[in-house]
Amino acid sequence: MNDTLAGKIALVAGATRSAGRQVAVQLGAQRATVYLTGRSTGMHRSEMDRPETIEETAELVRAAGGTAIPVQVDHLVPEQVERLVQRIDAEQGRLDVLVNAIWGAEKLFSWDKKLWEDDLETGLRILRLAVDTHIITSHHALPLLIRQPGGLVVGMTDGTEEYNRANYRVGFYYDLAKMSVLRMAFAQGKELAPYGATAVALTPGWMRSEIMLENYGVTEATWRDAVAAQPHFAISESPAYTGRAVAALAADPQVARWNGQSVSSGQLAREYGFTDLDGSRPDCWRYLVEVQDPGKPADVTGYR
Repeated sequence: MNDTLAGKIALVAGATRSAGRQVAVQLGAQRATVYLTGRSTGMHRSEMDRPETIEETAELVRAAGGTAIPVQVDHLVPEQVERLVQRIDAEQGRLDVLVNAIWGAEKLFSWDKKLWEDDLETGLRILRLAVDTHIITSHHALPLLIRQPGGLVVGMTDGTEEYNRANYRVGFYYDLAKMSVLRMAFAQGKELAPYGATAVALTPGWMRSEIMLENYGVTEATWRDAVAAQPHFAISESPAYTGRAVAALAADPQVARWNGQSVSSGQLAREYGFTDLDGSRPDCWRYLVEVQDPGKPADVTGYR
């Protein structure tokens, strides 16, 4: 823990679990004040019907040394997002970091259906959750973020621009959603640059989210047990790795060098020197291209 981000105000949209939760925690670990949002509270669960809550995330942020302000928000409802930003303005008068980590479509996308075979309403719901939420949040938050130079916007996605441009990602709606976030970072970067602000798209590698760990029947402490069933899982990383990537970007006075670009947790670990919880630096996207996709035996030597 250090005070690199002391005095900075961050909004992590979609901080109930997974990457968003750990982004909030790692920003807090550097003493940022973090507004963290999600739909699931101790009194109400979202359509995901998961046990994680924004209050739990807030407790983790405080334990890490940060100031946490949990706010229940559905980022598909513009009025709720507008009220949130008005509150941040009234209480802080500034916004330094915006992280669009909203997703919530794990149970919706299909691995084996073509566009014309998939359910249209479900597909459009994926795009609403993964794309519209980011647009609505940026629309309302950016006027506050650009009041002073140095602001940072991070859009969470899956896959680098280079990888996604060359590879079809799971299914039509998933592919479109994740590529859209990459393009949004590029476009926001163009619009924010004159104000001294920066936008980037950030992808984790194979991340050990709560759902991923459950799927393999392991915990964060025992995740290596899953390698027997899926050898390439050896390259996986904790959500904290992505959180540390965002914290490193937020603390970098030269962060504008990344403006409009697509970056990965592994790439930023090499640049900034942070590690995952186990002290390693997994580089999943290089591993995918050089080992997993060509069908080579799992071997993470030189990749973490």
